[in-house]
Amino acid sequence: MKTIFRNLSGERTAIISAILWVLTYLFARELLDNSGLTQGVRIVVALAPIIPFGFFLVSMLAGISQMDELHRKVHLEALAIAFPLAMLLLMLLGLLELVIPLSPDDWSYRHIWQFLPLFYFIGLAFTWRRYQ
Repeated sequence: MKTIFRNLSGERTAIISAILWVLTYLFARELLDNSGLTQGVRIVVALAPIIPFGFFLVSMLAGISQMDELHRKVHLEALAIAFPLAMLLLMLLGLLELVIPLSPDDWSYRHIWQFLPLFYFIGLAFTWRRYQ
């Protein structure tokens, strides 16, 4: 696996693996939403995005390990912002669900996870702004 990542720059590998991950996820969603596959095949399709996500994770960690100290600090602070925001969102939705019915078509796990990268990018923007 290291050979694959040596041949491409870290940033390029992260972008390619992120695109593959998103495409695999969207393809899996489409298959699971619109097909009459057996349960065993549906489980395999549901697990398929794990492989490109693993490549994405490895490439991101490799990229961060090659960064200078300031860039590492910025990414750490972005995560320090994103994690509590994710906890706040999950806590708020859990409490609201006790009071009002939340539509699973809008507030299921399939929809909530998409906020996590958004929170990370908000953290990155906030942190980079502080260091400029």
